[in-house]
Amino acid sequence: MMEQTLLGTLGALKRKPDELPPLTLAYIGDAVQELYVRHHLVASGEVKPQRLQQIAIRYVSAAAQAHAIQMIMDQLTEDEIAVYKRGRNAKTTSISRRADVGKYRQGTGLETLLGYLYLMGQADRLQEIMQMLIDLGPLEREMSK
Repeated sequence: MMEQTLLGTLGALKRKPDELPPLTLAYIGDAVQELYVRHHLVASGEVKPQRLQQIAIRYVSAAAQAHAIQMIMDQLTEDEIAVYKRGRNAKTTSISRRADVGKYRQGTGLETLLGYLYLMGQADRLQEIMQMLIDLGPLEREMSK
C-alpha cells in the first residue's frame, strides 16, 4: 500500500501525530482522501481529467464529507471519534464559500481523522474507512452526466 511506503521513506515526524494541531492533521487528511478518491476513479475506468475532477469533487466537498462522516460514525472507535471531534471543533480562520459552517467543520473533522490514521501508520484502518467512504459513492449519484 502506498501509505506504508511513504511512511517508510519520508522520515520521522518531529512530533507524534497525536500531538499535532488538528488542522495540521486535516491538511494531511485532505491529501490522503484526495489520493484515494482519485485512485478509485482512475481504477474504475474514468480517464478524462475534467470528468475525473467533476466526480472527485462529489466525494471530497465539505457537504460530501459531512454526509459521509454521519453515515460511518457508528463504525468508528471511541478514539477515532475523539480525533474527529478535535478536528471538527478546531478554530479555523477560513470557511468555504460553498458550504455552511457545520458541514465545513464536519468535513474538517473527517480530514483530521484521515490524517491522524495516516501519520500513525494505521494503513489497514485507514483503508477500511476509505473503503466505507468510497462505497457510499459520490454525494450526487449521477456520474453519467
